[in-house]
Amino acid sequence: MAGTELEPASFSKLDHWNADDHAASFAAFRKSCDAILKRRGKIRPFAEDLQGVCRVAAAIPLPADKETARKFFEENFRPVRISKLGEQEGFLTGYYEPIVEGSRTRHGEFIYPIYKTPPDLFSRVKQSVRSLRHRIGRKIAGYFDRGAIDDGALEGRGLEICWLKDPIESFFIHVQGSARVRLEDGKQLRLNFDAHNGYPYVSIGKIMIDRGIATRDQMSMDLIRTYFAESPEDAREIMHQNRSYVFFREISELPGHIEPPGAQGVNLTVLRSIAVDKNLHVYGTPFWIEAELPIESDKSETKFRRLMIAQDTGGAIVGPARADLYFGAGLKAGSQAGRIKNSGLFYILVPKSADPSKRIDPVPLPQPRPEIAKVAPKEDTKEEESKDEQKKSEPAPKESAKAGKT
Repeated sequence: MAGTELEPASFSKLDHWNADDHAASFAAFRKSCDAILKRRGKIRPFAEDLQGVCRVAAAIPLPADKETARKFFEENFRPVRISKLGEQEGFLTGYYEPIVEGSRTRHGEFIYPIYKTPPDLFSRVKQSVRSLRHRIGRKIAGYFDRGAIDDGALEGRGLEICWLKDPIESFFIHVQGSARVRLEDGKQLRLNFDAHNGYPYVSIGKIMIDRGIATRDQMSMDLIRTYFAESPEDAREIMHQNRSYVFFREISELPGHIEPPGAQGVNLTVLRSIAVDKNLHVYGTPFWIEAELPIESDKSETKFRRLMIAQDTGGAIVGPARADLYFGAGLKAGSQAGRIKNSGLFYILVPKSADPSKRIDPVPLPQPRPEIAKVAPKEDTKEEESKDEQKKSEPAPKESAKAGKT
């Protein structure tokens, strides 16, 4: 990984490693293994190493007890501290699954649509953010951005999955990538990320900080909601600065007690699943994270020492030590997730077959400096000085007569 620091460590160095619930992490890891072991064909070397570890994990019956799970991770992985070059810590945020009211039809207050993927949205290079385009005759152009879609660019095409009351709730569903919608008949509609329009994600929190609306320390999801509710015109303009727009698919067959699937395709686990940079990391990779977070209150006083599994990704999740913690569904989870903007230590658990300390030739240490020999002191300094003066006073020898001739 270019621009990345990797520092091999040991499990004994991890703060409160033995105190964590490794059984919960192992259960989440097994979900990832189900997807990893199904993969066929050529895969990245690290993913190949994870497959080998997953074969070992698959032989352990579920539910595994804490001690068995802890030994599994210790016997099959080695922790390696990871960060950007020149930095010690990484950066953490949080996300959740919103629960909102909605309707299958447009009426009354339900006027804000959630769209499924348009048929004219296509990808020239699979999974490439910049490749999503749509055709206008023979011309290829960037797809409609958030402002254009909010102004009606997709109206009348039968793409609406449902309608919501609140444009702010709609926006946050786009940011989070999934939602539970309570319909008027009491049924629950579940939405999950399907595609997006190709524009890079822009943080509205950063925009508000740059404009002096709030400081970095004050910024939270609750603050954004309050400001948007009080200033709807500003809210619309700020939201349109994030030109990225998400399209959804319906997954209503998923029971309410099961968390939504992440980008790996496996169901997330509350406070065990993280979103990472998919361009750098392989889904299913375990990460040990140490941080002080504002989970129990607005103050960063909750000691977070936990083994997490990479099972999701996001447009704002960029870098080797960058993670989004999944907090679950509902308002409380949203408030907790919205407060997280903290630094922390990241340790990637590397399969022993992929241990970087074994693959990288170590830089040889310099040879030890030789000891300087001690010089014995001169017995008669005056006598030596006299000889030196005598040599200086003697006339220089004449040059040979042959010296200047050719």
